[in-house]
Amino acid sequence: MAELPRGSRVFVAFAGLLRLNGFAVAPEQTTAFLSAVKLLGPRSLDDIYQAGLATLAPPPERRATYDRLFDLHFRGREAVEGPGAEDEEVVRLQEEGRGEDETPLTDETKESGLAAARNEALVARRFEQRATGDALRRFAREARSRLPRRRGHRRMRSRRGPFADLRRTLRDSVRSDGEVLRLGRLKRRPRPRKVLLLIDVSGSMKARTEDNMALGHALVQAAPHVEVFTFGTRLTRVTRPLRLKRREQALSAASHLVSDWDGGTRIGDALQAFLSVPRFAGYARGAAVIVISDGLERGDVASLRDAVARLSRRAWRLSWLTPLATGPGFRPQTEALIAIAQLVDDLESGGSTADIVTHVLSLAQRRAA
Repeated sequence: MAELPRGSRVFVAFAGLLRLNGFAVAPEQTTAFLSAVKLLGPRSLDDIYQAGLATLAPPPERRATYDRLFDLHFRGREAVEGPGAEDEEVVRLQEEGRGEDETPLTDETKESGLAAARNEALVARRFEQRATGDALRRFAREARSRLPRRRGHRRMRSRRGPFADLRRTLRDSVRSDGEVLRLGRLKRRPRPRKVLLLIDVSGSMKARTEDNMALGHALVQAAPHVEVFTFGTRLTRVTRPLRLKRREQALSAASHLVSDWDGGTRIGDALQAFLSVPRFAGYARGAAVIVISDGLERGDVASLRDAVARLSRRAWRLSWLTPLATGPGFRPQTEALIAIAQLVDDLESGGSTADIVTHVLSLAQRRAA
């Protein structure tokens, strides 16, 4: 068998890297990839990237994974983990301290999903195909009419409004020979309020992760201005994959984008990272912010308290839903929940999809903080 030319080995190795990560790349596609690169020159890495898209044909739901592997292979690891690259969708949290007193992420800890740790564990996760539950069907049916709204700047006709509709009044007066019989009124048109959903995907929330992600997908499909982030040891924006209409396809795309499933818990660092990116922090301004987390913080509680205070000042209303709230008489017991209890507007149950759906649909009846 003839040995490959030295210049083509890096491109053949990239096709092998894709196959190792679950991409279906046939030998004919690898040959076509080499031919496309030869045809384009190439003059830049963008030419190689476009040649790969055209010949290796990564599926749309795995485009984010393909891009990360391309950057890792052709630009080096520092290009993927540099601050400029991850600022777009993924922010890695800075590790502080030496970690001698941290609980290691053993196999038993991952299986139970009950213990909180700070260590980072980068793992892949596959979501099972499940039937849509009653709570999600109810949410999809009622969300458009019951999600919170705000007054917009545009005006609409109203029987009783604070503004006079002079245009309509003058037009109607023509029919009565210039006599004004009734003064038209206007009011501000209601618009959907922004919703920001922050989902804890750490190991201690493992049992609820799939249901919470399914709820995030239903929320993105039901409302126009929704942003969804996951956090554990990294902050990841998953709004884009959740916009896919089919839930299985959307969750599959999100599973390849998020890399810290079932890992450590550093809530304060995640919220600080969210607020440090201006584009991300803008999503919270005037929004109904919903945090789904058990509050088992393994980082600095003072950092968590400061981040929640800043987030509360930006939000229209801040709700913290935790599986630990098992009843109406719930009193926070963990250090983190005690620290933020006075800063959040709602500290309620998040132990089931039905509880979360009921709370989200009731936000419109609650007053602004």
